Parts: sequence; C-alpha cells; structure tokens
Amino acid sequence: MRTFLDYGITFNPGSSGEIKTICPQCSGQRKKKNYPCLNVNIEKGVWHCWHCDWSGTLREGVWREPQYRKPDYQKPRHILNAPISEEWKLWLNKRGISEQTMKSNQLANGVVYMPQIEAEVDAIRFPFIRNGEIINCKYRDKNKNFRMAAGAERLLYGFDDIESEYLVWVEGEMDKLSLYEAGLKSCVSVPDGAPSPKTKNYSSKFDYFESSMERLSTVKQHIIAVDNDEPGMKLQSELVRRLGPEKCALVNWPSDCKDANEVLCKYGEAVLVETIEQARPVPIEGLFNVTDAYEDVVNLYQNGVVGGAYIGWENMRDLYSVRPGDFTVITGIPGHGKSEWTDAVMVNLAKLHGWRFAVFSPENQPISLHIKKLAEKWISKPFFKGTRPRMTLPELNQATEELNKYFDFVLPESPTLDALFKLIRVEVLRRGINGALLDPWNELEHSRPSHQSETEYISDSLRKMRQFARQNNIALWVIAHPTKMQRIEKGSTVYEVPTPYDIAGSANWRNKADNCITVYRANDCVEVYIQKIRVKEIGRIGVAKFSYDIETGEYTPIRDCF
Repeated sequence: MRTFLDYGITFNPGSSGEIKTICPQCSGQRKKKNYPCLNVNIEKGVWHCWHCDWSGTLREGVWREPQYRKPDYQKPRHILNAPISEEWKLWLNKRGISEQTMKSNQLANGVVYMPQIEAEVDAIRFPFIRNGEIINCKYRDKNKNFRMAAGAERLLYGFDDIESEYLVWVEGEMDKLSLYEAGLKSCVSVPDGAPSPKTKNYSSKFDYFESSMERLSTVKQHIIAVDNDEPGMKLQSELVRRLGPEKCALVNWPSDCKDANEVLCKYGEAVLVETIEQARPVPIEGLFNVTDAYEDVVNLYQNGVVGGAYIGWENMRDLYSVRPGDFTVITGIPGHGKSEWTDAVMVNLAKLHGWRFAVFSPENQPISLHIKKLAEKWISKPFFKGTRPRMTLPELNQATEELNKYFDFVLPESPTLDALFKLIRVEVLRRGINGALLDPWNELEHSRPSHQSETEYISDSLRKMRQFARQNNIALWVIAHPTKMQRIEKGSTVYEVPTPYDIAGSANWRNKADNCITVYRANDCVEVYIQKIRVKEIGRIGVAKFSYDIETGEYTPIRDCF
C-alpha cells in the first residue's frame, strides 16, 4: 500500500489522528500558500481538501481530482447613490467636474485606511461598475495617495460606458470624468494608471483585458488619450499593440497640458472635445510621412537603437538577444535539440523579464508532455524518478502555477499560417504576449496555390511572418528542419553544421529572417551558431557552447567541449 508521501502529503513525524496540512494540489496556487486546507486522517488513511475537493485513500488512491477555482474576488462595501460631502464637491468643482457628473458616476467619500501614510483619511471613492454592480473601488485623498479595494477584481474604470462606435482610453479617473463632463461618455481609464516602463512583468499589468475582451471587441475605433509622459507613451504603445493599429487613433495634447483634466481646466469643454476629435490615425501600413515617424526619430536621437532582452546565458550576452518585432529562424539536424534550446530561451525570458508566449508545437504532444519539459527547466529537477531526486508535487504545483502565467498553447484544427496568426493575435489582445513559437514549419498545413512555385510560396510566407511579428511587436521564432545535410566526409555518420540555406524550399529562409540560429550537437556538447544578425545592437555572428542535462533539459554555458 502507498504512503501519504507518495501523494505529496507531508506532516510532522509522530502525528496521529486527524490533522490539517497544506494541499500539494492547490496550496501552491493560492495567496495563502501555507494555510492548512487539507484534512488528513492518518489512522484511516484518507484525505480531503476543503478548497479544491482533492480526495482519496491510501488503499484506493485518488478518487476525486482537484477542482481548480477562479480567484475568489472580494467586492467592496460601497453603496450606490451614496452622498458626497460639500468639501469634496468643491474640490471636484475646482477641477472642472460638475455635481451632475459626480452623481452620474456614483462618486462618494468616506474614511478609509491609506497604507502609504498608515492612517485613516477622508477619501473620495471612485466605484468600478460592471453591469450595474460594483466590482472594485479606488480611494484617493487630497494628497494624491491612492489605493484599490483589497482583494477585488481589476476592471476598466467606466466599463459600463463603453459604446461600439468609439472608445476613449485615459489613465486616470479624473481624466475619465473630464471627458464625461465634456459629453464624451464612452471613455475608460486603466485601473492602475500607466505602469512604469521598467516594470518587469509589464504584460501582467493588463490582465483586466481578459475579462473585457467581449465588450472591447465590439468597438469600432479606439482613441488613445493617455498622459504625455514616458509611462504614458509606453502605455499608448501597448494599447495600440493589443487593440490593433488599424482601429486606433492617437491624441496630441496642447503643448502646455499633459492630460484631459488639465485641458478641461485650462481651456474648457470645447477645446477638450476638439482635441479628441483631432486624434490622428495610427499610420497605415505602407504609407508614412515624416510627422508619423517624428517621435521615433527623436527617441532614436536620444537613446540610440534599442537592444534586445538578455536571455540568461553569459556566453551569449554579446551574440544574441531577443527583441520584440524580430523574426528568427532556428534550424538544426533532427534530434540535436532545436526545440529544447528554444524552450529554455523562453523559460529564461519568462523568469528574467516576465515575458509571455504563445506556442504552436505539435511535435510536443500531448500538451502535458510539453508542460513536463518546461516544468523541469523551471524547477531544475527531473520530472520522473532517475539518478537524482525528482521534483515533489508541491514543486510541480509551483512550476505549473508559474508556467500558467507565461505560456499558452495554440492548436487550431487546421494549422494554416493564417489560422495560427488569428489565434496568436487573440493572445496579443488577451494576454499581451511578447513572443510566439511555430515549431516546426513542416507541421503547418500548407496549401500552395497551383500558380506558385515552392520558392514563391516560401517567400510569401516568410514575408507574412516578418510582417506579423512587426505589426504585433512580438518576437517570432520559427523552427525549420534542414533537408540538405552534408557529411563531413564520405562514409562518415557525422554531418556538417547546417545553415538556413539548407532548409527546404528557398534561400529566402536566410535572406528574409532578421536572425538565423543553428543548434548542433557535437561530442556531448551543444553548439549554438548565430549565423545572421540583422541589427548589430541585437548581437553578432559567433558560436556559444553548452553542456546539456538530459534529466532536466537545462543548458549550462561552457568554455569548450572535448
């Protein structure tokens, strides 16, 4: 008969009777990770988790699988149609907000604890309402201290005001109220303002998109009217990327104003409306003028060409970094570890920079097998029993919880390039992914028109991939197998290092890619050849060598191989 340890259930030696301990199935996924939610009867050999319902016996094994639950959000205690004090009315009036706008947007005030100053203060309350129900609430005092309701769901401020014809995006509640005052009611504010451009997990600051997708998908035009500062410009770029440049227009504030409320206070409603109405469309692909690129030119002048993200191995710091918008081709002899190495790159980017990915990898099916490989790299322990201790169930739960934040898998029924791009585009909007992997090229469903040669078809497909990466500002990797492999010498079983020219179909694999990489295994060593780098700030041509741990799928840089 099995023991509790076989199921990852741990408790103090010498325990007896009925005890409580952490659940190896769900505790790692909860905020209170050390809260004992698993009831265990040691004598009877049974267990049951009150949180995820995972249950079983030592004699019969697991008889009820864990039921994973959505986050248990708390709703704030804010009463609709609550009064607002005369003092706060005067404060809002000075900022151009009328009593009617206050009433329509359910503003109120009251005493609330403000953690920044560790004191209770009188604060104005901005309720976040969805379908007439208060979901969250933001509190602000007169010294610009803010806080959201604890444990509440993040939501766009003004969600119920979204209309299909247009939607204005701002980054503060006062800006939303200013546009409401001017008659532009279809306006939302991001819940936490513009995140710092240096935020590690930048994409995670937009998780409220997931619950808003259905409503946002009905909007014909998005007008981006965020603050005219560095965080605001970063926010603008992210909103355009997610919402689609073809649907977006950008607002230019007057030179002496940085946001909507400042325009309202200085120039009044008419100027504010005129400024919004003069929003310029995001440049149409293929048609530009100097004004369209002016901000990029100034940024280039001040900061130079932006390099890529460090991928975690010191021996590749100067050779290859990853930049959103770049299209990279990875090739190598079958069995030499192209997919394993690319998985390791993505895991490193997730850990170091909080990047998120959409992965098409039919050769790594079922998905549980692919998750197993990623989990080994994440935890640095084997999944199965072997020569070294395997990962524990709590460690596996920790890995899957983290991987769920950063990896989604794309598997359309008919995996054409267009079908994949459609799903990846959804991931850009829903999750703000930073990268996508197509692994391998030959598993895509190819329907080459009869009038096209293979070379023309490959060229057209590569153009689409490069264009898609740039339009959505994601790093796109495509793994493609070589078909022309040259032996080192006649009769040898050893092959030369492949190049992109050896991939079936066309020399365009090298010509049209931004970067080209070959993964090659030689004498118990993995060699990663950087064979093309389009922009020198991203890296340079060269080779990096690694030892490969077959039990964990990890790559360790080495100086040389023998």
